[in-house]
Amino acid sequence: MSLVVVKVGSSTLVSSGGGLDRSIIESLCAQVIELVSEGNSCIVVSSGAAAAGMGRLGFNRRPTDIPTLQACCSAGQAALTETYAEILGKAGIACGQVLLTRSDVVSREGYLNARGTLTRLLELGAVPVVNENDAVSNSELTFGDNDTLGAIVATLVGADTYIILSDVEGLYDENPSVNPNAHLVSLVEHVTPEIMATAGDSSSGVGTGGMITKLRAARAMLAAGIPMVICHGRRPHAIVDVVHGESIGTRFEAPTGSAHESARKFWIGLAGVSRGRLVVDDGARRALIDQGGSLLPVGVTSIEGDFSAGDVVSVVDGQGTLIGRGVVRYTSEELEKAHGLRLEVIERFLPDLAGQPCIHRDELLLF
Repeated sequence: MSLVVVKVGSSTLVSSGGGLDRSIIESLCAQVIELVSEGNSCIVVSSGAAAAGMGRLGFNRRPTDIPTLQACCSAGQAALTETYAEILGKAGIACGQVLLTRSDVVSREGYLNARGTLTRLLELGAVPVVNENDAVSNSELTFGDNDTLGAIVATLVGADTYIILSDVEGLYDENPSVNPNAHLVSLVEHVTPEIMATAGDSSSGVGTGGMITKLRAARAMLAAGIPMVICHGRRPHAIVDVVHGESIGTRFEAPTGSAHESARKFWIGLAGVSRGRLVVDDGARRALIDQGGSLLPVGVTSIEGDFSAGDVVSVVDGQGTLIGRGVVRYTSEELEKAHGLRLEVIERFLPDLAGQPCIHRDELLLF
């Protein structure tokens, strides 16, 4: 039996008129009910709150000011929960709403509490319906898109599969809106910079993501060893077909025998708010990726941002490609002095940091 996390986007849930498309939610719930009846467990990460609230509050287009947008999210969360609870309830399945912000999972304690809540709901036979708590989130503590939120949830609970229901069939080798002859990619084992370059932003007008956010989620799932599938959300029985092993959409799965990162590293890499960037040279890049080493100051060519020791920072190469994220052991001021230098040199003027790498390999999530 499988534990499945399903993320459904606004472009799938919202009708052309701007409100919730009840028929789509009924189809989604029917598939969840079928899977649960087979002994599987499901978590639904549901977008659509803002769009649903716009309809309830009488807006024809997405508001641009934060208080009004948050008001729409508040009204929309009620509409979403009511709909899911009503449909699932007819089958005797409870629906548990879980609203998260980064502040709920950025601390280790909060991360474990969120995992405990989701796990207990599943044990009780309920279907957790998860969304970002947009009604109260500030910009710094938002996930920004539910593709990332779904990836965090999948790693929280150790899902067997993460499914993203989208308004496209999957990943194409070129942008299909530009090139009608673009081909669907059925399997991806590594998310390369070339693949990232094919992605675009959301074009639906009701969502916040696009293929780029899905590829970022896929990159994390490949590192976690959790298969992820992107498929069209309005395809009949899409969720059931994926769980039953049918090949639809684009499947992201690491090659057999690939090493998987720890849950703690995913808390660092996905839940933590990045406070800066460390640009590394080619030698450091190879040491991190090929040898699984720690990041040493000598391999850092430049730094960006103002951060403290213990903050999460991003690690990028000279071309700006994200290599990973980790907990830095230097402040930005210290690293301005120490970057590019060997540890024995640093020890002479920063004795408290003697022998310390910038980021230890146990606290670095590689993408």
